[in-house]
Amino acid sequence: MPKFSANPKFSANLGFLWTELPLLERIDAAAKAGFRAVELHFPYATPPEEVRAACARNGLRLLGINTDVGSGAGQHSGLGALPGREQEFQALIDQSVAWCHAAGGTSVHAMAGIVPEHDRAAATDVFIANLKLAAPKAAERGLTLLLEPINQRNMPGYFYSSIEKADEIIAAVGAPNIKIMFDVYHVGVSQGDILTRLRQHFDNIGHVQIAAVPSRAEPDEGEVAYGAIFEELDKLGWSGWVGCEYRPRAGTDEGLGWVSKFGVAL
Repeated sequence: MPKFSANPKFSANLGFLWTELPLLERIDAAAKAGFRAVELHFPYATPPEEVRAACARNGLRLLGINTDVGSGAGQHSGLGALPGREQEFQALIDQSVAWCHAAGGTSVHAMAGIVPEHDRAAATDVFIANLKLAAPKAAERGLTLLLEPINQRNMPGYFYSSIEKADEIIAAVGAPNIKIMFDVYHVGVSQGDILTRLRQHFDNIGHVQIAAVPSRAEPDEGEVAYGAIFEELDKLGWSGWVGCEYRPRAGTDEGLGWVSKFGVAL
């Protein structure tokens, strides 16, 4: 059983966990299971004040949310890199920054959108320009913007799928509150060599997420040895959260046995 000098801090991604419950009840369920933080996908139908109150009542921290997808953008894809949709993207940033701040959150994942491969050079310029406008808006509220490459199997045509592309965009924008969302599942499906990329890009990582590869179920099966991932995060001095963004094989509570298998605790 692995031993860590600093137990990873796990957050429950309520976009995938306890999905049979309304959002506020998911927050209650996460606290009951032992989580100390939660993160959300698209919470905009619930007033942020109610989410803040539910988190406070349960002693939970709220981490990040996603920008909304935008009309006609394709399911769960966003607008950040789409030419001609710049004003709409800024409106989504305004919405997400205001909601996240009011709810007591800490970060917003700026979703880039579906872009044809032949348009991706122009889309890169659009995304960089959009983020240069968005970053100060987030900074004014004390928020971080997260960039998450998403694999092409789950979301065909998504603007980017590599950690290196995210790093390139962060360098071009030059804002200190833009960081990488290092989703081990997406890196594993898209690129592999996860530990090397974790080390190489560690200074730019703002959040970590986990799920089994290739199933996206609990992180106790498949190709990725999560004990090694947790050990490497420990060696690197990771003090942030590790988001549990997996799809349970059965019920969420029934699947939480993976935690004890790694000798960690929620």
